[in-house]
Amino acid sequence: MQHDSAEITKQAKSNLAFALQILPKERREGMVSFYAFCRVVDDLADDPDRPINEREASLLAWKVGLENGFPNPDPLQAEVVALIERHSIPVHLLTAIIDGCLMDLRPQRFGTWEDLSQYTYKVACAVGLASLKVFGAQDPASERYAVELGHALQLTNILRDVGEDLANGVRIYLPLADLGRFQYSERDLIGRVYDGRFVAMMNYQAERAASFYAEAVAAMPKSDAKALVPAEIMRSIYQTLLEKMKRDGFKVFDRRYSLSKARKMAIFSKHFLRLGPTV
Repeated sequence: MQHDSAEITKQAKSNLAFALQILPKERREGMVSFYAFCRVVDDLADDPDRPINEREASLLAWKVGLENGFPNPDPLQAEVVALIERHSIPVHLLTAIIDGCLMDLRPQRFGTWEDLSQYTYKVACAVGLASLKVFGAQDPASERYAVELGHALQLTNILRDVGEDLANGVRIYLPLADLGRFQYSERDLIGRVYDGRFVAMMNYQAERAASFYAEAVAAMPKSDAKALVPAEIMRSIYQTLLEKMKRDGFKVFDRRYSLSKARKMAIFSKHFLRLGPTV
C-alpha cells in the first residue's frame, strides 16, 4: 500500500495537523512524515475490512522493519527511516507506538489508572517524546513535559470517545476500578446509562486529566518555549475541549465534542503572537 504523508496529514484535519502549521518548513515536513506514520499504524489497527491476523502481521512488519531495516521500503517507510536518522529519534519510541496499536487489535479492559497509563504512554507519551526531537527541543526537562501532556491528551480523547469506542467493538478504556468507585458498572456503561454516577465518574477522570495538564505546564522549561509552541497549541485545544465537555455534563453517548475552527484559530493566534518576530 502506497502512502503520501502530506496527503494523509491534509485529509486528517486533526488538531495536530492544525498545530503543525506554525513550524518552520523543515520541521513541519518532518512532523508531517511522523504524523503520517502514526496515522497509518493507527488505521491499520482499526481497519474493520481486514482480518485481525492480517492487521497484526502488517503492524509487526512495521516494527521489525524499524528495528532491523525494511527489505523493500515503501515511500512512507523510507521517509520514516530518513526522519529517524535526521533527528536522532530513538527507534524504541516508534515501536512503542506500534505496541500501543497492537493492544487495540483485541479490545481489553483496564483495571486501574496504573494499567491504563501503560497504554497511554505507548499511544501518546511516546508520540510526544519523538516529537520533541523533530521540534528541536533541547532541554531534558521537556521530556517530563511530553510525558505529562501525553497522558492528559489521551485521557481527554478517551473521555470524548466513550460512546464511539462502545460502538466500535465495545471498547472500554475507562479504568474499571474508577467505575466501581462511583457504583457505576461496566454493564451500565455498555447500556449507556447516563445519570449522576456517570457524570461524577467522568468528572473524576477530568480532574485527573487537568492535573496532568497542570504538571505539563509546570515542567515546561523556558529554554524550549519556542520549540514547544505546537505542543502548547495542542494543550490549549484539548484543555478547552475538556472544559467544554465538563460544562456540558459529558453527554458523550450522543455527541462528539469538538472546537470550532474560529476557536482553534484564536488559540493558534495567541500562541503565534508569543513566538515574536523571529519565526
